[in-house]
Amino acid sequence: MPVAGRMADPARVLREVFGYSAFRGPQAEIVAHVVDGGSALVLMPTGGGKSLCYQVPSLCRRGVGVVVSPLIALMQDQVDALREAGVRAAAINSAQSLEDASDAWRAMRAGELDLVYVSPERLLGGAFLQRLAEVDVALFAIDEAHCVSQWGHDFRPEYLQLAALAERFPGVPRIALTATADPRTRDEIVLRLGLGAGRVFVASFDRPNIRYLLRDKDDAKRQLIAFLEDRRGEAGIVYARSRSRVDRFAADLREAGHDAIAYHAGMESGARAEALDRFRRDSGVVVVATIAFGMGIDKPDVRFVAHVDLPKSLEAYYQETGRAGRDGLPAVAWMAHGAGDVPLLRRFIDESDASDAQKRVEHGKLDALVGFAEASTCRRQLLLAHFGERLAEPCGNCDVCLEPARSSDATEPVRKALSAVYRTGERFGAAHLVDVLLGADTERVRALGHDRLTVHGVGGELDRAQWRSLFRQIVAAGLLEPDPEGHGGLRLGPDEKVRPVLRGERRVELRLPPPAAERRRDRRRAAAGGAPSVDAGDDDLLAALKAWRRDLARAQGVPPYLVFHDRTLVEIAARNPATREELSGVTGIGRAKLERHGDAVLALLRMHRRG
Repeated sequence: MPVAGRMADPARVLREVFGYSAFRGPQAEIVAHVVDGGSALVLMPTGGGKSLCYQVPSLCRRGVGVVVSPLIALMQDQVDALREAGVRAAAINSAQSLEDASDAWRAMRAGELDLVYVSPERLLGGAFLQRLAEVDVALFAIDEAHCVSQWGHDFRPEYLQLAALAERFPGVPRIALTATADPRTRDEIVLRLGLGAGRVFVASFDRPNIRYLLRDKDDAKRQLIAFLEDRRGEAGIVYARSRSRVDRFAADLREAGHDAIAYHAGMESGARAEALDRFRRDSGVVVVATIAFGMGIDKPDVRFVAHVDLPKSLEAYYQETGRAGRDGLPAVAWMAHGAGDVPLLRRFIDESDASDAQKRVEHGKLDALVGFAEASTCRRQLLLAHFGERLAEPCGNCDVCLEPARSSDATEPVRKALSAVYRTGERFGAAHLVDVLLGADTERVRALGHDRLTVHGVGGELDRAQWRSLFRQIVAAGLLEPDPEGHGGLRLGPDEKVRPVLRGERRVELRLPPPAAERRRDRRRAAAGGAPSVDAGDDDLLAALKAWRRDLARAQGVPPYLVFHDRTLVEIAARNPATREELSGVTGIGRAKLERHGDAVLALLRMHRRG
């Protein structure tokens, strides 16, 4: 076992401590660079193995690795996982007692820690940096590095002070890590953290195990319940935009027989902590939450992330959906989106306390998200392109690829939609405009006199869902614009875009959903859209392994995935090893876990073979 003060071989550390036979992607090059004393910016997707890029060098270099992270909830998970693997780790943050912090300091000064996780406020407050100068520091790892950039989706001003690390510890390598950074954000991270002399490593942002499924929002409750019908017993996260919607959807899911709990900032701290603890420790729990939930969630076996409302940006969408399938097994990112989402998000931006420049940034990010949601090409290609990565071929694992619908000439319906917007005074939302086009005989239509307009009832060639999709797409294309006052109305876009369409000089092709009868026939298949299954070899054996892991985790008071990941249990069930040597070859079983759990696992396997 490597210890502070002794150099060790990275490949040996990877195998003996973490139980992996080989590095993935650029990990080996990153680790070698940092072990040699180099600084770096590392961009790697959630679940791609970022932690190993600083954990392994910390065990190879002399001294203690200091990890700066804003995610206090995640710190203890990572510390517990490292201790389970035999690594000497601790955390120092504002949520712990003075006694625990003092114990961690004593262990650091005595050279008894390999890794320590520190929150930014503790690192930068008081005399922490001055005291740290008395300790042998192996490296600094700055996690969630996008927080330093105003272009990032989670800018935190206190992160700007981390530039002091380069000034006060010039000989200590610094590695900044993030899963979500477009090219502009990357440049600012390098500038703000003084990494100009270091290297930039960019792994693929692709998460091929995640299936992206987007749905036109019709009845979000019904659509979500249909999606979850074949996912009973799976852990997942459902995101909604407001506390009231979180409470309502959680109640709807419980009524439908799901083990669902709510999580949002309006709950008492004890209730939030209990919800988080249940999600971490129990299997098959569905958390319905606002974006207050998720940062710091390291649960590897989340099988789906669902959005019943649009997130605020593509970066946020990528990070939130990236909480699914961190173990590399198949997972689904499902989202229902509608025309009503966009004006509301724009109003949130306009009414925020952000500067005008920051508001322009946020509006640009929202435009990119709307373009992604309304696109008729491969979702994954668009998502990766946003982060500067090119995917040569369509992925075959998103709704556009799996449920192809040809773009068709929609010029005439688009002209009718634009005409309806103009003739109703450019102040009504898509729902009312669709009523007018379909000739609805409602009290509101009559009261406004819209039943006497020439556009009333001219839209019979499309059904209501198709018209809603058309309106969303022409908003995304800039032919219509949301009311700048945020009241949900639509107005005509720039004249140079709209006039050629109205005059018949420009053809408009859109990807509309199939007619209602065809949608009803395919609804169950489309709503479920299950991810590919994984052959675990023996389902009964896998169930027995999970039951053993659950009981052991409860006895130890830790989440089951800290004992073994699902991926490790799947591999054990598939291989059915008979000896310690064979078991040691399973991914995720290092020397400490083999010593701690090997005999129990082998005994369970022998019992299962005897039948």
